[in-house]
Amino acid sequence: MGTWPVQDAKARFSELLEAAIKEGPQIVTRRGVEAAVLAPIAEWKRLQQGAQPSLKELLLAEAPRFDRPQPTRGRLRRRAPPDFA
Repeated sequence: MGTWPVQDAKARFSELLEAAIKEGPQIVTRRGVEAAVLAPIAEWKRLQQGAQPSLKELLLAEAPRFDRPQPTRGRLRRRAPPDFA
């Protein structure tokens, strides 16, 4: 994975694109801080398919939502009632 300063990425975008296609994702930095990634479209689609749907998508979906795994819950612990006497 290569790293490109934003000035170089702008000036040599064709090279950046070729590097992303041949070598994989390329990181673009701004003032030394990672700011963006240029990735091949095949990898982007793979990542999108693996992503879980958002809450909005789940609520608006026509398919039932009960097939999602539910977290296991521990036993309830009740506090003893206070003694006011």
